[in-house]
Amino acid sequence: MTSLRQRMTEDMQVRNLALNTQTSYVQQVSLFARHFDKSPEQLGPEDIRAYQVYLTNERKLAPSSILIAVAALRFLYKVSMKKDWTFNDVIPAPKKPQTLPVVLSPEEVLQFLGCVGSTKHRAILTTCYAAGLRISEAIHLKPTDIDSQRMVIRVEQGKGQKDRYVMLSPKLLETLRSYWRAVRPKGWLFEGDVSGQPINRSSVELACQKARRLSRIRKPITPHSLRHYAASRIMPRGSKRSAPRARRIWGWLHALCSRCGIVRRLYIRVV
Repeated sequence: MTSLRQRMTEDMQVRNLALNTQTSYVQQVSLFARHFDKSPEQLGPEDIRAYQVYLTNERKLAPSSILIAVAALRFLYKVSMKKDWTFNDVIPAPKKPQTLPVVLSPEEVLQFLGCVGSTKHRAILTTCYAAGLRISEAIHLKPTDIDSQRMVIRVEQGKGQKDRYVMLSPKLLETLRSYWRAVRPKGWLFEGDVSGQPINRSSVELACQKARRLSRIRKPITPHSLRHYAASRIMPRGSKRSAPRARRIWGWLHALCSRCGIVRRLYIRVV
């Protein structure tokens, strides 16, 4: 490991960045250095510009992919190498297109979930949909996180290393209770094949794609996209819920949409 890579790794550890973020940043800087076959210490603004042109025009990467490289290079040069640059000009971030997710109808969701063969996988995907959880959050749930008295689910150390509560619907509670009675998990709610470890997310993703093929639904379906479906169904158009409850649910929906990057772009009428 080079001294610069060691320093960058330590800078990320000191700032307590998520492990996935650290791995991604190191990988992006490594790709940048290998492109020029030089150390980043020997590369400057013109090289960075040429690399961004290469990613955009030759690699034809999506703006979201280029943004990861931009964030990594900004961290390297600003934090680890302490360059006194105007980073918005030297390492500009591409504008990300504003898109809306493709949403499944309630009937399509039932059709999809009915094609999930495993009881465990069905319970996980139902949780992602009904509670708006990320797949990484769902598979790390514990039985004690399900609070049937307050009708909430506690999510520990989700994205951004933040704890939060999400709503627990009566139907989801019954689904989880049926699953628990059938499996009787001890540590993790959704245990994996390795003792003491939660189920692997790739296993759930494979089960999701298999169920999509069996359901013959042409719309894209992934565990993460189920969060968008959750956001779109919480307050359907023409809802007649009482105003106080509507405001509470809208507040939760606003937070969910903010995390999904789709706030102010899901237009849902609250009556």
